Amino acid sequence: MTLQTQLVLWALLEGPAKERYGLELCELAGLPSGTIYPILARLEQVGWADSTWEDPAVHAKVGRPRRRFYRITEGGAEHVRDALVHTYCARKQPLPGWVVRPIRRRGVS
Repeated sequence: MTLQTQLVLWALLEGPAKERYGLELCELAGLPSGTIYPILARLEQVGWADSTWEDPAVHAKVGRPRRRFYRITEGGAEHVRDALVHTYCARKQPLPGWVVRPIRRRGVS
């Protein structure tokens, strides 16, 4: 799981029942929209997230484009938490000895 996907999932988990629109998620995750929307589409494909369009009367009344709201699905919340825990634990595993090598400097024993 990429770091960007993890950031989007953490942003969605801040309020699992709350619907958030795309640019709000961009701000929470600290990522550009070109990164957020493909991730959200993939999360919808696997059933971890769901989206709905804003009521047309609301956006017309305030004079802005229509928003699409995203939220984690009931079944998806458990999968998201498990995936984030698994990713976190995998990072905490010590690296094999052959990966970490001490830096040797010339003239220093």
